[in-house]
Amino acid sequence: MRKQKKRIILENILVEDYAAEGRSLARVDGKVVFIEGAVPGDQVDVQLTKNKSDWAEGHTIAIKSFSPDRVQPFCSHFGVCGGCQWQMLPYEQQLKYKQKQVTDNLTRIGRIRLPEILPIVGADETRYYRNKMEYTFATRKYIPSDEFRRLKAEGIDPDALPGAAGFHARGFFDKVVEIDTCHLQEEPTNLIRKFAAAYTIEKGIPFYNIKEHQGWLRNMFVRNTSTGELMVNIIFGYEDVALREELLNSLLERFPQITTLLYTINIKKNDSLFDLHPQIYTGKGYIIEKLEDFQFKISPKSFFQTNTKQAEKLYQVTRDFAELNGTQTVYDLYCGTGSIGIFVSKQAAKVIGVEVVADAIEDAKENAALNGLAQTAFFAGDVIDICDDAFFVEHGRPDVIITDPPRAGMHEKLVRKLLDIAAPLIVYVSCNPATQARDLALLDEKYEVTKIQPVDMFPHTLHIENVVQLRLKKEA
Repeated sequence: MRKQKKRIILENILVEDYAAEGRSLARVDGKVVFIEGAVPGDQVDVQLTKNKSDWAEGHTIAIKSFSPDRVQPFCSHFGVCGGCQWQMLPYEQQLKYKQKQVTDNLTRIGRIRLPEILPIVGADETRYYRNKMEYTFATRKYIPSDEFRRLKAEGIDPDALPGAAGFHARGFFDKVVEIDTCHLQEEPTNLIRKFAAAYTIEKGIPFYNIKEHQGWLRNMFVRNTSTGELMVNIIFGYEDVALREELLNSLLERFPQITTLLYTINIKKNDSLFDLHPQIYTGKGYIIEKLEDFQFKISPKSFFQTNTKQAEKLYQVTRDFAELNGTQTVYDLYCGTGSIGIFVSKQAAKVIGVEVVADAIEDAKENAALNGLAQTAFFAGDVIDICDDAFFVEHGRPDVIITDPPRAGMHEKLVRKLLDIAAPLIVYVSCNPATQARDLALLDEKYEVTKIQPVDMFPHTLHIENVVQLRLKKEA
């Protein structure tokens, strides 16, 4: 028989500090305990999930007394949805911990010489800041254990309840939290979701069941812009022309502010739209967003920063760190749809964008044309393969390299490539300071970090962006 592990609970533990990634920490008998579900100042009972000789991990099972820093969360779904983990903290306190996260990662992981880290750039608006929301419709509704017991006591079968329209429950791929009002995107986002859900329930049509791969209404994307355009893309599990047209026509009648309405038929087992083709039902099939004076075409599958106003601040920091004077050739790596390269283009002699996703490069070319930029060129492929001597002869060697990789950071081969290229200046934009710190340690062979600027793109969440300027060392 398999031996069961002993259930260890630590009682009345004072949470002392913020650790990283939403966890806090306490010290118990000389051991550091990383705790989920608590904030510094809370006094809690903790059930351990890992217990090593000098550290442990656990989650809060009871809060005996609350931290004086706590505030009342503004969302009724806080703690269940999992989307805004820090609503119980004042925004100023959130910024403090995010600044600490950057400092801790760069110093403990990077272990290189650093300048003073500039104060974090916070958001002016901490609600309704997202320009893109993805909703899921599912036959299985996530019901917290206390509500589950209440329903059972009232003789209600929780599994017989209608499905849910909202967000995936944390840790469950097949269960969705029913959302009444999400405060991350301006209306009519919640009204559109509720309307589509009510229509489907009224027709007696099941939501999608991702376990059984059956059902009709599956997902919905709502994208808005500062220019007033609104895009909705509804994903169906199978085609039913009459039902689909009735729902889409009803949506247009109820929400005339929708400027582009699309639908996508997804008969696959996963929710990815990468290999699917959204169909235009009405409108031009895309929306236009603006950053400063630049326009960007956003198609249903395009990547674009989800906080428009903070993206503008992030790109302004990036442009300032690039120190452009109109004479430099800028290489924009992981350029996506070209947003950073286009944003800095007025101060550069030439912008060369490189991105492995071919569809994104086509969007980048369209965006450059939309803004009348003749001094930009975008190429699909791996930087390691593209940027060889022949490429440099044709397009020029970079004076400035801007790199904005995904959360995993840069591949070590790319870091080695950057060391070989030895551009005078690198600006490293990161959504994960931990992997950024790892890469900076490798770049330290030839570069020194000269500026660091954290930027908060996602209030009430654990995520943080960080921009670093690196200069080629004189001896390099």
